Amino acid sequence: MSRPFPSRNPPPPLHRINGKIRAREVRVIGSDGQQVGVIPLGQAIVMAQNAGLDLVEIAATAVPPVCRIVDYGKFKYELSKKEKEGKKHQHSSEVKEVQLSPTIDPHDLGIKKDHATDFLCEDMKVKVSLRFRGRQMAHTEIGMGVVQKFLRDLAPWGHPDNQPKLVGRSINVMISPLPKQKRAKHPSEAGNAAPAKPTTPDGAAAPAPAPRPPGGVIRADRVPTDAASKPASFGESPFSGLEAPPPAP
Repeated sequence: MSRPFPSRNPPPPLHRINGKIRAREVRVIGSDGQQVGVIPLGQAIVMAQNAGLDLVEIAATAVPPVCRIVDYGKFKYELSKKEKEGKKHQHSSEVKEVQLSPTIDPHDLGIKKDHATDFLCEDMKVKVSLRFRGRQMAHTEIGMGVVQKFLRDLAPWGHPDNQPKLVGRSINVMISPLPKQKRAKHPSEAGNAAPAKPTTPDGAAAPAPAPRPPGGVIRADRVPTDAASKPASFGESPFSGLEAPPPAP
C-alpha cells in the first residue's frame, strides 16, 4: 500500500523573523510603536537583539518591507486572540431559515418560535418563509396572519428588517437580533430565576408554616381552631377527629 510522501515544497511561514527576512533595507517600527525609519537589515536585527526582542516582518509586499521589533511569541498570541474575537462576531452575518405553513399547528408554531429565539440570542439573523400550496393561494391573508403572529412572538428578541412581502407563492421576511442591552433574556435563563416568595393580600411576607414534628404526627393541641370546623377533604379519613370510646368494664 502506497503512502503519501510529505510535500517537498512546504508552505511559507506566516511571518519571517530575524535572519530569515530577505531584504537589504527594511522600514522598522520600534517596540514602542514609533517608526524608526528605513535602515539596513543588519542594523535592524542588532537593534532587536539589543532590546531582547525579535525583528518580525509584518508587511512583506511593501517596498521596502515593514518590520516590527516585538516579542514574537507575544505577537502570535495577540494575533490568535484577535482571530477568536473576529469569529465571535461572524454569527451576525449568518442567516438561519425557519419555514412555516398557513395550516401550521399551534404546537409546531411554538417549536419554530423556540428555534428562532435560539438563533436570535446567538446574534444570528432569521429568515421566515411561508409557502402556499395549491388552493391555499386563494386565502393569502391567513398566511399573512400566521407570519404577523410569529413576528409578535419574537418581538422581545428581534425586529423585522422590512414588512412581510408576498413573492410568488411565498411570504418572506428577515428578522435581525436586537442589541444585547435591549434584548430580553433567553427563556432558559429567565426560567432559572428564584421563585417568588408567597405574600399576604396586603403585600407583606407570608408567615412560614409551623415545623412538622418527627414522624409526621400533629398533636391535637397544635391544630388550628378553624381546621376542626373544616370538612374532611377527599382522601382524608372522616373518623380522624373522633375520640376512641373508653373500654368496657
